Amino acid sequence: NLNLPGVIYRTLDSGAQGVAVPHVNTAEEARAVVDAAKFHPLGSRGMWPSRQSYGVEDYYKKANDETLVIVLIEDIVAVNNLTEILTVDNIDVFLVAPGDLAQSMGHLDQTRHPKVLETVDRAIEQIIAAGRVAGTTVTDDTVEDYVDKGVRFVLFGWQRWLMSGAGAFLEKLEATSSRRL
Repeated sequence: NLNLPGVIYRTLDSGAQGVAVPHVNTAEEARAVVDAAKFHPLGSRGMWPSRQSYGVEDYYKKANDETLVIVLIEDIVAVNNLTEILTVDNIDVFLVAPGDLAQSMGHLDQTRHPKVLETVDRAIEQIIAAGRVAGTTVTDDTVEDYVDKGVRFVLFGWQRWLMSGAGAFLEKLEATSSRRL
């Protein structure tokens, strides 16, 4: 199991406000994530309050309410077990990750493969139908489609976005400079 409870709660103890846990393939693994991320009565995270607790009344309850817990649905086995995984409470986002999902389906580096897209869409529909928050990765070309489908949590590669903005800025700068020469 890649999702070690000690890594989860130590990450939170060191000041992180949430965790995104990869390769959650079963309801049992999802329950273990919640158990490691939440204090009693929701879980059994170690009672180290960290500096976030300084001056905070009822810190443990507040931490339980405000700690973001994301599980990544990134293997075909997780998609096949999604009905059971969705029964686990205290998970804020069920994020369908197309890259690893494609690989687990035998389509290495083919996130736009029709079978992968169909599987991602089916998983997102199932998450939303269960009344849970669905997430996935998006691009400029796909963000509207996924938001229209009900996805409420999106990830995107900031590098392309940054380069696009920087490129547009440089074009404006060059156009302005050339007019002044």
